Amino acid sequence: MPNLTPTAQVSIELVDRHYDILIGSGLLDEAAHIACGPASAEALIVTNTTVAPLYAERVQQVLATHHARVRTIALPDGEAHKDWDTLNLIFDKLLGDGFDRKTVLYALGGGVIGDMTGFAAACYMRGVSYVQLPTTLLAQVDSSVGGKTAINHPAGKNMIGAFYQPLKVIADLATLDTLPDREISAGLAEVIKYGPIADDDFLGWIEHNIDALRARDKAALAHAVQRSCEIKAWVVGQDERESGLRAILNFGHTFGHAIEAGLGYGAWLHGEAVGCGMVMAADLSARCGLIDTAYAARIAAVIERAGLPVRGPRLGAARYLELMRIDKKSESGQIRFVLLDAPGKASLHRADDALVAEVIDAHTA
Repeated sequence: MPNLTPTAQVSIELVDRHYDILIGSGLLDEAAHIACGPASAEALIVTNTTVAPLYAERVQQVLATHHARVRTIALPDGEAHKDWDTLNLIFDKLLGDGFDRKTVLYALGGGVIGDMTGFAAACYMRGVSYVQLPTTLLAQVDSSVGGKTAINHPAGKNMIGAFYQPLKVIADLATLDTLPDREISAGLAEVIKYGPIADDDFLGWIEHNIDALRARDKAALAHAVQRSCEIKAWVVGQDERESGLRAILNFGHTFGHAIEAGLGYGAWLHGEAVGCGMVMAADLSARCGLIDTAYAARIAAVIERAGLPVRGPRLGAARYLELMRIDKKSESGQIRFVLLDAPGKASLHRADDALVAEVIDAHTA
């Protein structure tokens, strides 16, 4: 029987409220951990066709001990379905089944489900509550935490959305047992990210434990999830709406989002694109004279050891630059990159297109 007591708890401290991230194994089996809102409130579990057969019935039974009514909707799986049409399926269910403004939505799945459920919660009846139940490593260490919700547009990733915080995040490590190896590697990209931008000692720990993480060692995963959430909580607590510091969490994402949009959403997993994007961003940092080439090579090496691609698709530098100008960090058509100022420290920078093109040419297949 798994330990149903959280092994760790991390708090997100915002200006006007706070909420907790619970980390442990077997947490989805306890209503005391996952249920939120008054018992009179109704609940809708939003999941996808891959996760639903694994966990939806179990979670629905657990929530039924707390909520007056619990329903489930299973959306099509994948980044390609993170769009208006799929979002409207959630609204169709809410309206068709008569859910009111006290409804609590439960996002049971990876980053796509978390983002869309949060956005639906922000919009439905001008805002209802939601809870994050992330079932992928990437979602547990990044996308479920911090209240960024969105859908994609053909012209850019996550360009339509809202900042809307959950009531709680439940990271049940047992759900990672059912992930494909490729998804574990994709999640490790977001874990690795936290080292170069905020905690170089953590990067050293990841390098030492990367094989254990890929093998799904529970103790290693528990530490990785906890430390990742601690760093993100620290950043989000200072800059909830990404007016400054929070942008560092997008290290590698400017290049990565261009890869996703250029290939078509879903061709590469988000973490795969971010991993390759971090290799490019680290190289750009070195070419700008901010870090030495050895540190950039160190980052590339651990990304490769995580099972992630370190060379991007050959879209052409002009196409990369075109897509990156749509990035949310761009200002007046000028691309801004999260670059490394030193090991464990990052900030926003501009770079000449010619230098960026050199990086792209050097790291595309």
